Amino acid sequence: MKNKPIYVEIPIQATVDEVWRMTQKPELHEQWDLRFSSITYLPKKSEDDPQSFLYETKLGRYVKVAGWGKSVGTHNKKDGSKTSSLHFGTDQKISPIREGKGYWQYIPKDNGITFLTQYDYDVRYGLLGRLVDFFFRPIMGWATALSFDVLRRWIEKGESPRSQYVRFIINAIVTMLFAFIWLYHGLIPKMIAKHPEEVSMLSSLTSLDGTAAVKGVEIIGVLEILFAVVWLLYRKKRHLLIVQIIIFPLLTISALIANPSLASHPFTPLTFNASLWVLSIISFLLATDLPSAASCRRTRKGESS
Repeated sequence: MKNKPIYVEIPIQATVDEVWRMTQKPELHEQWDLRFSSITYLPKKSEDDPQSFLYETKLGRYVKVAGWGKSVGTHNKKDGSKTSSLHFGTDQKISPIREGKGYWQYIPKDNGITFLTQYDYDVRYGLLGRLVDFFFRPIMGWATALSFDVLRRWIEKGESPRSQYVRFIINAIVTMLFAFIWLYHGLIPKMIAKHPEEVSMLSSLTSLDGTAAVKGVEIIGVLEILFAVVWLLYRKKRHLLIVQIIIFPLLTISALIANPSLASHPFTPLTFNASLWVLSIISFLLATDLPSAASCRRTRKGESS
């Protein structure tokens, strides 16, 4: 069964010519498009010849995929829209993509344009390649959609792609960090170890004692694990950061009330929670208006996803 082509569409408040310039000039294109680290146009023998180019995609410091491309046609329509067709491929065996074709369309609207792309490609390695593509194709679609939103924000808001990607990566790292912290503290000391200090602090703050206090610690552990899952699944991270900005000081005060000697421990919750509180504030400020693949339409109107 052949996979569906990748389709991405986004509205941009700009003119066709402006978006055309940001997408057709290689020194601008390579800044916002996650799929390419560098794009080099090759000289043309005449103006009527297709525009050939070479591209590189870095997969790490020492690994990169190099390929070729050719703009096989540019069409201007009477309504002011433009279409740029593309033929691309790579001979490097590390890439699951062997060769593909696609196009970009620039369609004028009342408040700007609709910028869209559709492309498809053939994979190498037969059945194995198709199995790899089952996971690789959604990543390519996501990367295309995220790149389109970065382009839109660059044009509309003036924030450079580099700055957007830095904030996006920081947000991703913070998400994984907080998910790990809540998961670890809910699972290890509360549910598995049932650490005596956890039980003692809960007993000091409530009327629970003995087995009831142990059960209470386990329930808190479950809630912390669920909050870790929420960190991974919930899109509006700033809401979660607001919750943490509120609860970390409360958790710190509660711990010190339950056991004042914790203030002198080498791994005191005073400094630990304070660090997480400050990190939550910084992350809240950086997480404003992040680029998102969800800003794009991923199927044509009338098509099922």
